[in-house]
Amino acid sequence: MLRGMNGDLTPLLTLADGTPASRFAFGAMQFGGRADEAASQAMYEAARAAGITHFDTAFVYTDGASEEMLGRMVAAERDRLLIATKVGYTGGAGPANLREQFDTSRRRLGLEMVDVLYLHRFDPETDPGRTMDFFAEARAAGQIRYVGLSNFAAWQVMKTQAEAVARGLQVNILQPMYNLVKRQAEVEILPMCADQGIAVAPYSPLGGGLLTGKYASGGVGRLSEDDRYASRYGEPWMREAARGLAELAAEIGTDAATLAVAWVATAPWRPTPIVSARSAEQLAPSLAALGFEMTDELRARISALGRTPPPATDRLEEVT
Repeated sequence: MLRGMNGDLTPLLTLADGTPASRFAFGAMQFGGRADEAASQAMYEAARAAGITHFDTAFVYTDGASEEMLGRMVAAERDRLLIATKVGYTGGAGPANLREQFDTSRRRLGLEMVDVLYLHRFDPETDPGRTMDFFAEARAAGQIRYVGLSNFAAWQVMKTQAEAVARGLQVNILQPMYNLVKRQAEVEILPMCADQGIAVAPYSPLGGGLLTGKYASGGVGRLSEDDRYASRYGEPWMREAARGLAELAAEIGTDAATLAVAWVATAPWRPTPIVSARSAEQLAPSLAALGFEMTDELRARISALGRTPPPATDRLEEVT
């Protein structure tokens, strides 16, 4: 079984009955977009067969189709799952906008209560106290169980955490970007989460598909179709790291995607990687990471392919 570096895999989030949530989460970002209804259903079933109970979507994904499709899929077993969605990517983090989007999200999902509600990104124009007023109201009404933040810097999390605590809440989970070639979260975000008891569900463990190795052989996907991803993962050293990962995977007889996801999952902070794909076939190598035995030696070899970011103080002479 997949093991973390400290040996403790108990998730900080649980299902409504107290059962720990699954080690991985499934992201439904492709539902209704690059994945049609049949492909989406097949991925959902594959995720459930692998033991995944944590499913993630957002108000802005595929113009609402993602939430609607996921809602239909989870209806028959809602009490055995942890469902997360996100609001506030557009329109700001003011209570009125968050309430309108959240009500729409709940209607699409067919749910009165969503386990995790994320603020999708930091809004510098809105006092986080006003944002936490909304979360406190939703929690008091039994509409959410956990408070989440996504795409936040560490200082933004702590500023929001102070306002949450003042209202009897706490930030429960954070979604940062984190993968072999995007490791900035190691500097402050992940240590902060460990200190504050905040669960971590990193997205893009495959680097937008870069770390699957498919682009080295002329494959197509988000990096070739979306300018944002092409820019995000466009540095030559990142492509070289992806080639190195593919070579290492071939050497040990596994898939590069399996190594990439397992590397994220076995980080010292015990993150819960959010895996996703366009089809069940494409999803399979990521799900295989659940049963992959990651040794310390192998993890070190994979880590050496990427770049370790400098410490927050930038005092390199103090790095051991």
